[in-house]
Amino acid sequence: MEPKPGETRFHDLGLHSSILHAIADLKFNYCTPVQAKLLPHTLEGKDATAKAQTGTGKSASFIITILAAFFKAPQTNANGTPRALILAPTRELVHQIEKDFKALARYTRFKILGIYGGTGYHEQQTALKSSPVDVIVATPGRLMDFMDKKLIHTSKVEIIVIDEADRMLDMGFIPDVRRIILTTPHKSQRQTLFFSATLTPEVLRLAQTWTTDNAVQIEIDPEQTAADSVQQIVYITTESDKFKHVYNLITSENLTRVILFVNRKDTAKFLASEFERYNQKCSVLSGDIPQDKRFKVLENFKAGRINLLVATDVAARGLHIENISHVINYDLPNEPDHYIHRIGRTGRAGASGISISFADESSSFFIPEIEKVLGYKIECEYPSEALEKDLPEGRKKIYLKKPKPTGRKPFKRKPKP
Repeated sequence: MEPKPGETRFHDLGLHSSILHAIADLKFNYCTPVQAKLLPHTLEGKDATAKAQTGTGKSASFIITILAAFFKAPQTNANGTPRALILAPTRELVHQIEKDFKALARYTRFKILGIYGGTGYHEQQTALKSSPVDVIVATPGRLMDFMDKKLIHTSKVEIIVIDEADRMLDMGFIPDVRRIILTTPHKSQRQTLFFSATLTPEVLRLAQTWTTDNAVQIEIDPEQTAADSVQQIVYITTESDKFKHVYNLITSENLTRVILFVNRKDTAKFLASEFERYNQKCSVLSGDIPQDKRFKVLENFKAGRINLLVATDVAARGLHIENISHVINYDLPNEPDHYIHRIGRTGRAGASGISISFADESSSFFIPEIEKVLGYKIECEYPSEALEKDLPEGRKKIYLKKPKPTGRKPFKRKPKP
């Protein structure tokens, strides 16, 4: 197959045949923009700082870099002494990176182990003690726990990846990340790959601290990621009619795999209870949902046992779910970058998708800032007749009532003499 103008083929990067075999199985022919910009440098062992959203292929770029480096210098370390370390902010992202690594390393003997909190403590301990692992992908807290117990030793790490650095900053993980990085070889003796959805001055300072002076820096523009593959629709609505419009959209179009974004966790709970009244299966993904339950919710959504996921931005960062047909913004976000991130849950890595937003009296004021980030105007329209239909009869809301008095006088103790 002849390469398309301006596109980079994986076959042109000098990768080991085992990596190319796995890439072919995954039906990847051409590099995504972030891969095309990064891989020629990272495959040579250079450090890199990349601004890229999830869904752009950034995980594959650092996984391929790690695998290629292992083939160039094969060796086996002792148990609990990884050659590469990947740090990620959430269990869901750790799980996804582990899955992606196994897919790309399926024709190799390289092993990865996910280390994360919330569950699996003894299983992870046993895996660390039983056999060597080449790569550890971990959340900072659980990793430090195992390092303190001398189950993980990072003194021989050759490659370190910091993924979603901006989110780790938001979640307060940076002090832990600093402590972890200080236990690895000096930056001149290792390769460091630094990824973030945004490159604020604070994030850039971290990148400059942990990478070498000649590190490659790339930025993948958000509009390049979102605009090419996602059809964007914005309906003008009111707060009082918004649920009706969303409900009618989902039912009239028979949407089967939808993420519905909200700005607040109380809105998420309200929507879940309303959809329940109308016999719509849905689950909530918000910051106050325990990690164990969050993981089960994602598995049910991926497996199709639920077709509607109501999520806040805090919980939805790093989600990698295939075949999401629609992203719905029940609330338009007040941060324009969050809009880009949300619609990136569909149309991933070049696939097509649809984003539908509802702009009410309050959130419509966020549109100009979103347009600045996108680089073009968003066309708004009024809901169609199908969306304006009255809601069907739903189950009545149940209100807890105070227990009725029994008629008996309350028992009173006699005072002691």
